[in-house]
Amino acid sequence: MPKPRSLQNIEDKMSGLDAGSLRYHVLESAKNFKTSWIELGRSLYSVWKDKLYKEWGFSTFDAYTAKEIGIKKPTAMKLLRSYYFLEKEEPVYLKDDYVESADAAKVPGYEAVDLLRQAKDKKTLDSGDYAKLKKEIFEDGKDVQQLKRDLTSLIRQREELEPEEAHRKRRVATLKRFIGSLKALKQEAEISKLLPAPLIQEAQELIKKIEEQIS
Repeated sequence: MPKPRSLQNIEDKMSGLDAGSLRYHVLESAKNFKTSWIELGRSLYSVWKDKLYKEWGFSTFDAYTAKEIGIKKPTAMKLLRSYYFLEKEEPVYLKDDYVESADAAKVPGYEAVDLLRQAKDKKTLDSGDYAKLKKEIFEDGKDVQQLKRDLTSLIRQREELEPEEAHRKRRVATLKRFIGSLKALKQEAEISKLLPAPLIQEAQELIKKIEEQIS
């Protein structure tokens, strides 16, 4: 069976590089992406942080990931964020003994880790919710699509349990839209001289008073 073109392209690029170089190592990790995304994320993080892609003839990190290893920007950024999140928040899962001892079927993909990263920042979720999600990801090997559905449902439940907070958010969002419309209309009135200066000033004062309501 012939190899996929993207895989063949990566192997062609590897053939012209020093096997001990970081550039070779990144390509090798990309080749084994499905089973070693953590290593790929680690390597890409080094490339991004130190701007090594410039030394290799690429003007941007996006151009490097797209042309060198065939990974689009959204995927590359998820890899970076997921790896950095583990390094910062859950370093135990980066240790070799975890990867070697874990059931291969349960080693989480980068999308599951990115979901955990997003959950960490959700104010509607508490430490217990986070711990449960982490267990489902790292110990139970739960499907990422099911994780997304469960997390969305949980967030909705939390928001329903906190109606005052939900109401506050809706109020702020509505007032911000209202202010945006007022500013646009005020600017149009000024440019077109549709209103006398005193009314324009009153409109500015109204905008200021509404902004004070959400500050």
